[in-house]
Amino acid sequence: MFKEKTAGFAALLLLMTLSTFNSAIRAQEVIVLSGHEEVIDWLKAEDWWGEEKRGRQLQVPRVMITGIPKRWQKTSATLPVQTKKELFYRFIVPLVIHANTMILDRRERLAKIDTALAAGKNISAEDRDWLHQVAAILRISEGDSVDTLPTAETLRPIIEQALYKLDIIPAGLALGQAAYESGYGTSRFAVAGNALFGQWTFGGEGLVPEQQRTNLGDHRIASYDWPFDSVRGYFINLSSHPAYEDFRRLRAELRAAGKPLSSMVLADGLIRYSERGQAYVDTLKGIMRVNKLIIADDAVFRDEPMRFIVGAEDQTAAANLKTEIKALRASGELEKIIDRMKLE
Repeated sequence: MFKEKTAGFAALLLLMTLSTFNSAIRAQEVIVLSGHEEVIDWLKAEDWWGEEKRGRQLQVPRVMITGIPKRWQKTSATLPVQTKKELFYRFIVPLVIHANTMILDRRERLAKIDTALAAGKNISAEDRDWLHQVAAILRISEGDSVDTLPTAETLRPIIEQALYKLDIIPAGLALGQAAYESGYGTSRFAVAGNALFGQWTFGGEGLVPEQQRTNLGDHRIASYDWPFDSVRGYFINLSSHPAYEDFRRLRAELRAAGKPLSSMVLADGLIRYSERGQAYVDTLKGIMRVNKLIIADDAVFRDEPMRFIVGAEDQTAAANLKTEIKALRASGELEKIIDRMKLE
């Protein structure tokens, strides 16, 4: 499940892109692992392996993987199916929880801006610029009003739409779709481009499907620098694309009724995610049910610092990578990398 060391500093740069989500990375731990046996031993030591107790909220370690190595295709084929699945789920769920944490932070900021506007207060240029970015990302048609008429009358409807579109996605649903679309991280698209959700892209970028249908244009599978970027793209897709309005409507109805945002219920809003339609939804629900993914719907992070995991091909490569990380910290180059990323 981890990206192999392939290009020295460039590989480390890829790792540290993730670090910009937490400014305290300078003091945080970067864990280097090699081989699935070492990985499983580490998971057991973290109490993050084995059957979870039902009725108890899932406590997720704050760890972020940095890539899916090509060797995972072969390694996974030698493992018991349940072991392969558990390795996949254990490392994807923290990415999903982190994405949901980011969404909750943004919803809180939207609510604070709305409260200020309702009280007749002016908002800062920074908040106005941020609202413009949110409106653009979420495809809110009134987005231009953020610039042209920055008044409460024009901004509050935008915030209302943003709060409707921008909400959490239960982890069980995201895990089920990631497993389904990527074959538990073994697909060509997952290995070559960290693509976990089979999202299409146009314009000449991305990975070309082996059987590209010309009647659909130059469609490709979106490629990402690291797995979390794929998760973020999936969240934006479900939050903004017109095809998933049913999903957003169901989610808003559950929230308005004070009910849990259930993976099984919200799956019904994804009929248009695949050309298979209802058959896709039925299969997705089966994956979630058989693998007991619903337990992750209300999962939360443990109260601990964020850590990052990078994989190495063997013990020698792992030792070299650890030395490189140490040198970058000592030289201050790591801090420069973090400052240049600006990904918040």
